[in-house]
Amino acid sequence: MARKKSGENKRDVATENFSAGMVLVSRHPIFARLWQYAAIYRSESYAMPADGWAYVTSNGEIFAHPKRRAAPEEWLHVFAHCLLHLGFGHFRERENAAAWQAACDCYVAKFLGDMKLGRAPLEMQGAIEMARDEETLYRRFCENGVPPGTLHLGALGPTRPDMVFVAPSAYQSLYRAKPSDWSRLLGEGLADAVSDAVKVAAGVLPHLGATTTMRSAAQRAREWFVSSYPLLGALVTAFDIIEDQLFSHRKENSVAAVDIEGREIFMNPAAGLDEMECRFVMAHEILHAALRHDARRQGRDAFLWNVACDFAINGWLIEMGAGEMPRLGGLHDVELKGLSAEAIYDRIVTDMRRYRKLCTLRGVGASDILERGTPDWWNCPAGVTLDEWYRRALGQGLEFHQSHGRGLLPAGLIEEIRALAMPPVPWDVELARWFDQHFPPQDKVRSYARASRRQMATPDIARPALVRDKELPTRTLGVVLDTSGSMDRRLLAQALGAIASYSVAREVPTARVVFCDAQAHDAGYMAPETIAERVQVRGRGGTVLQPGIDLLQDANDFPPDGPILIITDGYCDHVRVRREHAFLLPEGHSLPFVPRGPVFRLK
Repeated sequence: MARKKSGENKRDVATENFSAGMVLVSRHPIFARLWQYAAIYRSESYAMPADGWAYVTSNGEIFAHPKRRAAPEEWLHVFAHCLLHLGFGHFRERENAAAWQAACDCYVAKFLGDMKLGRAPLEMQGAIEMARDEETLYRRFCENGVPPGTLHLGALGPTRPDMVFVAPSAYQSLYRAKPSDWSRLLGEGLADAVSDAVKVAAGVLPHLGATTTMRSAAQRAREWFVSSYPLLGALVTAFDIIEDQLFSHRKENSVAAVDIEGREIFMNPAAGLDEMECRFVMAHEILHAALRHDARRQGRDAFLWNVACDFAINGWLIEMGAGEMPRLGGLHDVELKGLSAEAIYDRIVTDMRRYRKLCTLRGVGASDILERGTPDWWNCPAGVTLDEWYRRALGQGLEFHQSHGRGLLPAGLIEEIRALAMPPVPWDVELARWFDQHFPPQDKVRSYARASRRQMATPDIARPALVRDKELPTRTLGVVLDTSGSMDRRLLAQALGAIASYSVAREVPTARVVFCDAQAHDAGYMAPETIAERVQVRGRGGTVLQPGIDLLQDANDFPPDGPILIITDGYCDHVRVRREHAFLLPEGHSLPFVPRGPVFRLK
C-alpha cells in the first residue's frame, strides 16, 4: 500500500472555521443586509496585533486576522461586533477618541450579550458598563476616565481601536453600489428578524435562521401595500415582483417596468432604491395596470402616452404620500395637476421634440409599460376578463380604503377609478347622443288649421290634426367621408349604417355628403339610407380632408349651423373646422392632431 505524501489532503481548519463564521453571519436576519454590502479581507499584507481579531473602516471594509484560529461561533461574534459599529453609526469625530471607542465597544458588547449571539472570544471579554446609550457612556468616561475592564471589549484588543476612519474609496460591488446608510440596513435587518420570529411562532419556519433568503426593499414594500394600503393591496398580490439585474440590463430597464398582461413588475436591483422609493415605484406601475393605460392608448404615440400617464400618476402619488419619488428622478409638473392622461397627452403632443427627451422609470425614450400581444394563456377566473378583473379589484380597494379611513386620495384618481367602474358607453350610443344634441325631437300640437279624419260616430264634429308647433330650419348635417384605400370596408359600412338609422329616427331627411381621398368629390344632398350605395373606395394611402371640409363650410346651400361628421381612419392631414363637428374613427386609431370636437371610436 502506497504511503501518502506529507501534507496531502491536509485540512486548513482555521480557514474552514473562518468560512463557517461568514456563513453564520450572512444567514442571520439582523446582519445579513449589512454583511451583503460589507467587504471582507483576510490577508497577511496588512499589520494586525497578535491579540487582535478584526477592525472595520468607515467604508464598510472588515479586515480579519489572517492567522487566528477560532470556532465559527467566535467569528460570528467578531463579525457582528464590527457590523454593529457601522449600523449604529459609531463613526463620528469626537474630541476624546479613546473614550468614544470604549463607549461604543461597551454598548455593542452589551447588545450582543443580550442577544446571546455566538460566543465572545476570551480576548474580548471584560467588565461591561451599563448605560442607556453610547452618549451617556461617553460623557461618563470623559468625566471619570475609561475603566480598564472595558479596554478588552474591542475586536482589536486594548492597544488599538477597532474603528478606523479612511477616505472614501471607489469600492463598488460588481452588482450593486455600496450604500451610505448603514443604519437603514440595520433597521431593515431588525424588521426581518421580527418577521422571522413571527413565522417561527406561526410554524411557518422550524427555527430562527432556517430561511436563507432575505426580503428585499421591493418585497417589504409589497407587504406594506397588502397590510396597510387597501386601495392597491389586492392588485399588488396578483403581480409577481421580478428582481433580476441581468434581465433589466438586457431589456434596458433603469428602474422599473410593468407587464400588464403577464402580471409582472420588473424592478432593477442595481437602482439601489430603499423601501419608501420602492413603494412609490410599485404604486406607479400598479396604477398603470389598474387604470388600463395600455388599452386606453387608442393609437396614440406609445412613448408620449406613457409620459402623459407618468405625469398624472406621479402627481397623485406625491399628493397621497405613497412612498417617495426615487432620487434618480421622475416626471412631475405642478402645472398639470388635476388633468387626466388624455388631457396631458393633448398638451405635450404639441411639443414632441422636447418631451421625447424625457425619462420614464425604464429610461430615456423607453416606455415602462411593456407591450405584448393578447395572450391565450391568461388564467382569469371563469367568466371574468382581464379588464373586468382590474376594474373590480380597484373599485373594491377604493371602497375599503374610504370606508376604513385609510387616508385622503386625490380627486382626479377617485374620478378615474369611478369612471372605470362604470361599463364603457358603446360608440353608437355616444353617436346617438350627438344626434340628439344637434337634432332635438320636433314637437307637435293639435291644430284645427287642418282637420283630421272624422269619427264615424260623430261625423259632424271636426277633429284637430297633429302639426308642428313651428316651422324649424332645415334639418341636415354634413358628412365628410374618407374613401381612401386605407379605410376598412366593414367599418365604413358599420358607420354609414349607424348614421342612416339615427338620421331616420331624428327626422333628418338629407345629408350633404363629400367623398375625400386625394381630392374632394361633392355628392350633394343624399338620403342617409342611400349613402352606403354611393360609396366608392378610391386611391391609396393618406387623405386630404381639408378641401372637403372647406367645401361644406363655404357652401351657400348648407345651413350655417349644420354640424359636420368626419369619418376617417386617422391617416389624414391636419384639419381646421370652424363649426360644430365630430370624428368617427376605428378603435385603436388616433388623429395626427389634437381634436376640438368629440371623437367616437368604432369597434
